Amino acid sequence: MGHQQEFSDAVDNVIRWVQFDVDTKPQVFEVTIRVLGGLLSGHLLASDERLGHKLDWYEGQLLALAKDLGVAGAGSLILEFATLSRLTGDDRFEKAAYKAFFALWNRRSDINLVGNNIDIQSGKWGTEITGIGAGVDSFYEYALKWYVLSGKLHSYSVVVAKRFQGETEFLDVWNEAYGSVMSYARAIHGYSYRIVSMMKGYVATMNVDSLSAFWGGLQVLAGDVQSAIKSHLFYWNLWRKYRGIPELYDTSLHTAVVKGYPLRPEFIETTFFLYQATKDPFYLDVGAQVFHDLHERAKTPCGLASISDVIANTLDDRMESFVLSETLKYLYLLFDESNPLASTDSNIVFTTEGHILTLNNTHLRPMSRSRRLARKYENLTCPVYELYSNELSTGALSSGHGIRNRPDYDYARTLVDLPTNGEAATEDLDWSTPYGICEVPKYDIFSYDVLLSRQGQKVDEDQDVSSLNKKLVPWKGGVLVNQVMGLRVKMRSRFDGKGYDITKIGHLDVRQGEKVFFNDSLLFGEPSTDKKKLVDILPRAKAVPIKFFTVSPDDPTLIGDAALLDGSHATSEFVVEADTAEFGVDLDRLRSMPDVGTAGTFGLTGSHLVRVLENDDGCKPYNDPMGRLRDAVVFVKRGECLFIEKLFNARKSGAVGVVVWHDLEEHVNPSVEVGDLDEYGAGIEGGAMVVIPASAAAFVAGRLRLEEEDPRKHKVMVKVEKEWPEQLFGQDPQPIQTPTKTEKTPGKILYINGNAMINTELLF
Repeated sequence: MGHQQEFSDAVDNVIRWVQFDVDTKPQVFEVTIRVLGGLLSGHLLASDERLGHKLDWYEGQLLALAKDLGVAGAGSLILEFATLSRLTGDDRFEKAAYKAFFALWNRRSDINLVGNNIDIQSGKWGTEITGIGAGVDSFYEYALKWYVLSGKLHSYSVVVAKRFQGETEFLDVWNEAYGSVMSYARAIHGYSYRIVSMMKGYVATMNVDSLSAFWGGLQVLAGDVQSAIKSHLFYWNLWRKYRGIPELYDTSLHTAVVKGYPLRPEFIETTFFLYQATKDPFYLDVGAQVFHDLHERAKTPCGLASISDVIANTLDDRMESFVLSETLKYLYLLFDESNPLASTDSNIVFTTEGHILTLNNTHLRPMSRSRRLARKYENLTCPVYELYSNELSTGALSSGHGIRNRPDYDYARTLVDLPTNGEAATEDLDWSTPYGICEVPKYDIFSYDVLLSRQGQKVDEDQDVSSLNKKLVPWKGGVLVNQVMGLRVKMRSRFDGKGYDITKIGHLDVRQGEKVFFNDSLLFGEPSTDKKKLVDILPRAKAVPIKFFTVSPDDPTLIGDAALLDGSHATSEFVVEADTAEFGVDLDRLRSMPDVGTAGTFGLTGSHLVRVLENDDGCKPYNDPMGRLRDAVVFVKRGECLFIEKLFNARKSGAVGVVVWHDLEEHVNPSVEVGDLDEYGAGIEGGAMVVIPASAAAFVAGRLRLEEEDPRKHKVMVKVEKEWPEQLFGQDPQPIQTPTKTEKTPGKILYINGNAMINTELLF
């Protein structure tokens, strides 16, 4: 804030007047996060030049006071105690906090949840309920933040970054705990988090507390921005409903149970972190509304008063310390975009009381060589946030992009029963569109585990270490699976939304950046010896070049408009490396034939590409009385039914083939089981199918929208190219290596229960 003299005076007053030679019974947690954390943060600000507030006269007096205070504590004190040890060289404090932290974690339940209070004498949990709020919040917070604080995250040297990666055991705790919280405590809609049994995971109460609003900020730090957005939307609508966050809210009755709001910071803290991650001005609007409501409801001549009842609008004659240390701090930083704390790429963290902590290189401990080797291929990167864009909008930022244009934005309002009219909702009127603004989200399982077997056979879990060591071998920066029978596999949703990653198989952990290679050729059963049952006796090329181009119905020649861009210049045509299906017409053989028309195939002259929005996944029979699909190729999204069903429905309507819009950039070659081939095989004769990656598919979808807007000028066509071009969509110009029939195309991945396991590769 630029008040250097005031900071200097405050430090001087603490040094002169504060001492801890008193006979009292302090609350260990509160003293640690407020007093000890404040002293450590003040010391770092006064002594570390990087923070911009160094005091020339200061000689470490606040650190001496912090060491004098040094009390013993439990699980959520690791930030303050470990920082105290690193700064003073006295490791007693860090060891005590480390021991306490893992004493709690080692008492976790079988489903990796910890309780919210424990008897320190007996070591037994006081209650067997848990969540993410009061009593347990800072355990999760400090597990992740100590990993961040203890590592050198900003380094131009990969070697240095790996060497000072942070205390990885805390990252492992966070990852395991986070997966369990998302599996058991997260509500089925994914926007709020419930109080559950720590032993069984069932719901204990439908109440949520105000402290849980911090969770979104922690999710941002972990890289799960999409989940953070959902959590924030829930509390944002609570704020709009009450102009504050009631201490306890019943999500089933949609009513405040405990109506007080002591100006807690957690919601504005998450708002601050989400703005840093997304730069969406929506969060500035949220901050402005919070500031307005605090000023209007809580401002008094001497400060900001706690609100005792958010409905009756009554005040308490008190102001909690966290209002200054957190609530107003995060609100200020939200709007001070030039502040180093709002843009730093370092290991700086905020404690649970909002105090600033950082450690320089001299206070970091390098990772041991054995641990570095064990985590050699770990790649701790987060997906880049992409601003949401409404496909139906072609307007400016305010009308087609950002949080308010998400299809679930309005849905979140229904979770707190916020009226669709009245003062709290008037601002949404400007964001409505003729296409509607509300969409009920699909439920996505965050993590789960399964037992692997061949052809779905019932099998017991293999827990024999000698057997597992034969089935699983460390290999090429990951795990080689020689035999799948009885292996338990744990999977977790990726933060980029592109499928799942295997995190554990058998007794081996699979870290981020590592892969699982499957080498069990019998995974899908014994090879068929009945030639009539084989989809295709001869091997097929894994990919073919498919061209998309535009013609004018009045003048069937290519038109050179700028509607399609390949990143450098306008084009009316482009070629995609399209993955082929293992059933239907072999398009690669078609390329070697003489002139072939459109009948029965994509053809070498081109077929009309058509998208049917009311049957966008192609899983239902088409209603096409006008015959628009006859001799056309249908453009469909992936999912909801078998690939072969999509082609079957298309052929039944008279279409000659299907182009599938993949939801990933990965390769996939649609296959079919014998039973499904018996059911659908006769109906797909003469039809072909290809799959194109998400980036190219989005491009094609944009072109089809232009055709819908003006079909007289635009008609999207698709055809098979005879030769591979020098440049493919999304690639730099380079000689193309033409796939051959006998060439193995890398990148085939495993699907479990219809979900893509992105960090896998099939070697057979």
